[in-house]
Amino acid sequence: MNDVAALAVGQWQWNGLLTPKGRVIFLFALARTGDDDYLIIAPDAGGAELKAQLQRFVFRSKLSLDEAPALVAAAAPGQAAGAGHALLDAGGGAVGLDLAGEGGPRCLWLLPPAHPALAPEDPAVGADWRLADLAHGLPRLAPGQREAWTPQMLSLERLGAFSLKKGCYPGQEIVARTHYLGQAKRGLQRLAAAAALAEAAPVVGPDGQELGKLACVASHGDRHEALAVLPAVLDAAAPLAAGQPLVRLPLLGGLAR
Repeated sequence: MNDVAALAVGQWQWNGLLTPKGRVIFLFALARTGDDDYLIIAPDAGGAELKAQLQRFVFRSKLSLDEAPALVAAAAPGQAAGAGHALLDAGGGAVGLDLAGEGGPRCLWLLPPAHPALAPEDPAVGADWRLADLAHGLPRLAPGQREAWTPQMLSLERLGAFSLKKGCYPGQEIVARTHYLGQAKRGLQRLAAAAALAEAAPVVGPDGQELGKLACVASHGDRHEALAVLPAVLDAAAPLAAGQPLVRLPLLGGLAR
């Protein structure tokens, strides 16, 4: 759903795949690693299922789709980068995506399994990373949330994740119509609660009327946050989910690529 041809070698962008009805199936990062080579980094999709979805569009193109099992994702929360949409190169086959934003510097590295910088998996780092994704308005879509939302409902224009000018792609007509007719009446809201929240839980107003649903959730320690698809205009009263009040938090900026 984004303009792949606009990517120069050594750059990356947010991208995704839509249904013909304009609903997001997968959201991923797409990196151009060579003149004829691209790498998809899809944190919420298996390589085999993503490959199967894309294979339908290859037709007679001189294009092959393969999984890249030799790379391991590693988080570097404290590393300053400032590279924007340029890929980082640490040598030894390691490439990185600068995910620095308003909340501070962080990088996502893709490392060979034997790379000396690769440390044992730390669940706490993973939980903090997911919270940072949600804080920046980067939806993490579980299988139950696929094909539920349009790019505008997920506020993906904040990330520069879809194109209105490139050639035809599945769902483009819906995306363009929503944009040009100004019909995006719902978008992402970042919410916090005192206890863990459940994905797809309804968000209701003080009068009990359903306003929307939680699209994705994250927790670590006493932090419990979610991204919900809600009306763009809400009254001042605090909404509720699972009977507990929700506090609205600002979406952080700086993650557009």
